[in-house]
Amino acid sequence: MADIMEIRWHARGGQGAKTASLLLAEAAAMEGKYSQGFPDYGPERMGAPMRGFTRISDEPIKVHCAIYSPAIVIVLDDTLLTTVDVASGTPDDGVIIINTIQPADAVRKKLKLDGRKLFTVDATGIAIDEIGRPIPNAPMLGALIKAVGLLSLDTVVDQIKKKFSHGFRPEVLDGNVRAIRRAYEEVKAE
Repeated sequence: MADIMEIRWHARGGQGAKTASLLLAEAAAMEGKYSQGFPDYGPERMGAPMRGFTRISDEPIKVHCAIYSPAIVIVLDDTLLTTVDVASGTPDDGVIIINTIQPADAVRKKLKLDGRKLFTVDATGIAIDEIGRPIPNAPMLGALIKAVGLLSLDTVVDQIKKKFSHGFRPEVLDGNVRAIRRAYEEVKAE
């Protein structure tokens, strides 16, 4: 079986996890990789917990299902930490990236994490500063790229520009790019 990088996104509806999971898959394709990006909803309403999934591989991907043992977990809303087992299925050497203002050691204790690499970033704060709205998906992409080096930061930025240059006002697009770059610089490893 091909070596597949599997990423699971945890968020609430309206935070952009679906968009981020798809955009990451499209950026991987820009780098010549095979990829999948798709959401998984419970009740489809703003604020409801949801998941997104991204798979990236150098070979064709033949599996088409939810991701139960992700190498990487990205949490866009730290209020989910008390209601969803976000670390479920991650291996001891897995990576968890959380949008939070809490110190990483407090998050580790709350999640009772043994092993796993933990990264934190104030993606909501960055989004408010750079975009003017509390939508943390773009900053979390920057944090992901810095934490695991899965793709080039420039590839992700180019994909955002390509995908949204006609749908967003230039200042919103520029704010998203700034948010990605800023989170790339500000993400903290425990």
